[in-house]
Amino acid sequence: MALEFLAGNLPAFVFSCLLLGLLIGSFLNVVVYRLPLMLERDWKAQAREILDLPGEPQQTTFNLILPNSQCPHCAHEIKPWENIPVLSYLALRGKCSSCKAPISKRYPLVELACGLLSAYVAWHFGFTWQTAGMLLLTWGLLAMSLIDADHQLLPDALVLPLLWLGLVANYFGVFTSLGDALWGAVAGYLSLWSVYWLFKLVTGKEGMGYGDFKLLAMLGAWGGWQVLPLTILLSSLVGAVLGVIMLRLRNAETSTPIPFGPYLAIAGWIALLWGDPITGTYLQFAGFR
Repeated sequence: MALEFLAGNLPAFVFSCLLLGLLIGSFLNVVVYRLPLMLERDWKAQAREILDLPGEPQQTTFNLILPNSQCPHCAHEIKPWENIPVLSYLALRGKCSSCKAPISKRYPLVELACGLLSAYVAWHFGFTWQTAGMLLLTWGLLAMSLIDADHQLLPDALVLPLLWLGLVANYFGVFTSLGDALWGAVAGYLSLWSVYWLFKLVTGKEGMGYGDFKLLAMLGAWGGWQVLPLTILLSSLVGAVLGVIMLRLRNAETSTPIPFGPYLAIAGWIALLWGDPITGTYLQFAGFR
């Protein structure tokens, strides 16, 4: 009954996706903080095993569920009513209820961004399987972008499942044909892989990480090879402009590494939603139509 109501009432469906996005955004804040630490623990354990070193002392459980979220300043355990997306931050006036230390504005901003993006996806595609798939992709891209911005890392634990999910979705033709999705994944990986090795042969330096190859392959698996040219073009333009601005603001040197994943994610998201209109407008402007 509820599904039938949402299917026939677009405003209610959009509002429901807004609320769902706010909740998912709260969880993404946990993922962005904890997943890199979990991977670091795992890498250290593997390294010790390979080097035949004694294992570290027994550590407390640390995953995406446990332990409960705490204030980083006073270790106050966050209560459920203090963890309501956006509203709790406003009610607490941006401060911990125990020690009154400031809470990062990033938490409510991520929640709000996730909610608004989810609502837009629902409005754009309506009550369809495309919305379901695009919501999962949007949440994944948001988490990947934040992790890459913080740690210059695109975790396989996020990228690879979404790559396979894109191929599975397009087996049923949700966004494109399976053939286009398959070659989109192949071309996405090989295009940046080729640029990587060409740059390394010419300069002797690594221009990007392998995670960027996988991310573009994932976007190709969702949208087909057709989204790749626009994704690469937009990400390069945005990356170049914002990269220079960030270097200027930080007074950093041009050799300072800049994560490329967020630009790929933004460009790929745009290409999946508006690729055809953007390409059509450009071709018309250029006189090809």
